[in-house]
Amino acid sequence: MKKLINKVDDVIREQLEGFALAHLELTVNTEPFYVCRRSDKPKVALISGGGSGHEPMHAGFVGFGMLDGACPGHIFTSPTHDQMYECAQNVSNENGVLLLIKNYTGDILNFETAAELLHGEGIAVQVAVIDDDVAVKDSLYTAGRRGVATTVLAEKLLGAAAEEGYIL
Repeated sequence: MKKLINKVDDVIREQLEGFALAHLELTVNTEPFYVCRRSDKPKVALISGGGSGHEPMHAGFVGFGMLDGACPGHIFTSPTHDQMYECAQNVSNENGVLLLIKNYTGDILNFETAAELLHGEGIAVQVAVIDDDVAVKDSLYTAGRRGVATTVLAEKLLGAAAEEGYIL
């Protein structure tokens, strides 16, 4: 046995609720799903996310010097543009938002839709697509490099830069 699941339809919500109990400094929203933190100082807000293949990974990287928000999709499914939009509205300030996107078709479509909505609301927003995965460069089974390896490094480097006051 690899894991205990009460009910497949509830697994992401239950994981996030448990995460919230362990990390009282974070805000966990379950409708739609996202995890965020509020920074006391104005800075570029960083948001990432992706499908919850085995767990809502990016939620564990929300914190000082890392992400300001994470949007976990359902199992092997991209988060929706509504998740990113609401999360970004929650963490944004006058310095704007940077959306870090792994190179999956659904992630790109939904993050870019969220970016357009945020831009329409007057929020400064930029996107960065991470596509470093050399293991699948010419694969017949994927749409391209997925960005699964460098995403965490980018989240850390850009999170530290944002804390230091770097701008979009």
